[in-house]
Amino acid sequence: MLCGFIVAALAAVNAAEPVSPPAGGSVAGKKLIEFGWDEPDTGFMRKHAAQMDATPFDGCVYHLRYLQPDGKDADFIWSCWGKRAFTIGEVQHAINDLKATHFKRLRHNFLRFNVTPGNLDWFDDYSAVIGNARLAARVAREGGVGILFDTEQYSAQLFDYRKATNASTKTWEQYAAKAHERGREFMEAFQESFPGLKVLMTFGYGAPWQESDAGKHPLRECTYGLLSPFLDGMIEAAKGGSQLIDGWESAYSYFEEKKFRKARKMIHQDVLAMVGNREKYTKVFSASFGLWMDYQWKERGWNVEHPELNFQPPDKFEGVVRTALQYADEYVWIYTEEPRWWSDSGGPVKLPPAYDAAIRRAASVPAK
Repeated sequence: MLCGFIVAALAAVNAAEPVSPPAGGSVAGKKLIEFGWDEPDTGFMRKHAAQMDATPFDGCVYHLRYLQPDGKDADFIWSCWGKRAFTIGEVQHAINDLKATHFKRLRHNFLRFNVTPGNLDWFDDYSAVIGNARLAARVAREGGVGILFDTEQYSAQLFDYRKATNASTKTWEQYAAKAHERGREFMEAFQESFPGLKVLMTFGYGAPWQESDAGKHPLRECTYGLLSPFLDGMIEAAKGGSQLIDGWESAYSYFEEKKFRKARKMIHQDVLAMVGNREKYTKVFSASFGLWMDYQWKERGWNVEHPELNFQPPDKFEGVVRTALQYADEYVWIYTEEPRWWSDSGGPVKLPPAYDAAIRRAASVPAK
């Protein structure tokens, strides 16, 4: 999931006044979400519910596959933000899967929705995207608590005004207004099918906030500049208990308490400088963190037999998970590439048991 911008965003957040973690820094009531290269589809979840329940997680990010006319299936998430409108018939099998999946532990699940292929200008016909959002939320309602909205620009530079089709003839203000409108329509579509859902984002306002150097540079010159007015629109539409969550993927590189503390302050206080409706933001937005367990494994390697030699050995990762949980409002998500928590073979792959134990310890509430 790392792109050039994300690598740049991994720098420490701006110096800020100290803030305290919520609820006295307790991990009680916090939830751990799995989100990695072993991301399941609905069929896998139905088949392997018991295997997934045996992990230390409270939920996972999963994806939706649709049926093509030839009977083969394909990924919905890489086509949902485009000109193709999907139908209920193409995803009914996924709804059936979720209705037949009975998790005992993994109930906080999020259906992934990408901004790909992103081959639309903000002024184009957005009916397909809005319809796909409505459809995805219909599926997600059967599978967990909401949507994982992946705002990373894997394909087109959707949020970069400078790359917009009509940037030479339409002003930044015009594009910002249209992005705001689309954000409102997008959130309304989610809520129409799934009232009171949770929308966990890989990045919220923190992305344009950091890229603009805390507002020192205009959003029209930022790769993620239009994400800010788009989120303003989502906030405007949020109602009935719906929640928006900044998942702050840049925490991938965080190993020190002070970085989580500063990032929490950024999400709860600093970004208010660029938020349209600050009062409502404080009511509907919350802070979360993404942690990369096998951080930089391609450069540093991943040792299954001797996990103490990994860049983040189990005892170190335990402390990182505990700190993230203390500073998060509710959710922390754990990302992996090499190790897999579940598989078709019925068990984990390249996953030293010490990491499972470390995560369980990190999330446990000390006895009084």
